[in-house]
Amino acid sequence: MASLPGKLVVISGPSGVGKTSILRRLLTDLPDLTPSVSATTRPPRVGEKDGVDYHFMPLEDFERRRAAGEFLECCRVYGRQHWYGTLVAEVAPRLAAGDWVVLEIDVEGTLSILERYPAAITIFVEPSHPDQLEQRLTGRGTESPEAMARRLEVARRELLEAYRYKHRVINDDIESAVTAIKTILAEAGLTAGTKHPAHTPSGART
Repeated sequence: MASLPGKLVVISGPSGVGKTSILRRLLTDLPDLTPSVSATTRPPRVGEKDGVDYHFMPLEDFERRRAAGEFLECCRVYGRQHWYGTLVAEVAPRLAAGDWVVLEIDVEGTLSILERYPAAITIFVEPSHPDQLEQRLTGRGTESPEAMARRLEVARRELLEAYRYKHRVINDDIESAVTAIKTILAEAGLTAGTKHPAHTPSGART
């Protein structure tokens, strides 16, 4: 058993900023960083595996667990009908075992996490200019105008909350952003490990 508890890392950022790509790189380069698998009430998409990409569960089960206090944070993303959340069981036992656990969640979820883990290492990923988000989202070509407007509205609100985070990293270049976050984690005590890289969960809560 580890002699010291692990640390919790929270990565947030507006939709389109590239945080999921950054997290994939971090999990590949830092094998001692363990991803937390989110729970969701939405059905699996093609290729997704229960317990690997998400913990898929019926709405009734999710609501029962939420009422029982089994979530560190949970919300309906972008006002949709499906719930997403971080289970206490995904985080607390790993921290107690000395693992470093990383969450990719939104600002609202981060504030809930900080109520339980005020020492969490919080990192907000942002563009150098807000207009870049619209360009990136438009470039995907996967959103309806209504969905795009909703994402941009949420993104603008989240950018206003960036000051709540201990660290802010600009992602105009993924290599520079990954390097900046590695430096933050190294200064917090994370060293290169020897474990095999963990599977990267699907990431974005959509």
